[in-house]
Amino acid sequence: MSVTPIRLLGDPVLRTPAAPVVDFDAELRRLVADLTDTMHAAGGAGLAAPQIGVGLRVFTWYVDGEVGHLVNPSVDLVGEETEEAPEGCLSIPGYRFDCRRSLHVVATGWNQHGDPVRVEGSHLLARAVQHEVDHLDGVLFVDRLDPEARAAAMAALAEAEWTGMGAWVPRVEVSPH
Repeated sequence: MSVTPIRLLGDPVLRTPAAPVVDFDAELRRLVADLTDTMHAAGGAGLAAPQIGVGLRVFTWYVDGEVGHLVNPSVDLVGEETEEAPEGCLSIPGYRFDCRRSLHVVATGWNQHGDPVRVEGSHLLARAVQHEVDHLDGVLFVDRLDPEARAAAMAALAEAEWTGMGAWVPRVEVSPH
């Protein structure tokens, strides 16, 4: 298992748009494995490469028992229906704020081997895909809050116990077997 430190709000890598992947090689497969292991260890619904300090357009997700990843994703919002629901982020641990997202999405990209992938999702999967693609664009979910909610969220986050820390490492429980 290769659990990697997760960068926290304030780290410039989280605000930097990620570069497209050009090589579908062993290094990319290691990155997908690191993202997946770290996401599971942290108990997240998704994790983008910039969150572990890698500026490439790759993310993983774990929603409704399904694990997946997308390389160089693009996302299309389907319809105009939206949903406001609590959203959190592994780079903003311990906090959740109501965020409005499109209810349905279709995302396309590639898998770690360079094969085309299409993901259609609603509710939590749609939210996770939008959240992770935002990370690849240097956008955090708190940027999506209405101005009043964003101001309140940023004030709360300024008092977070992890403020000023660069990263945190999810705790991995090792089985005795």
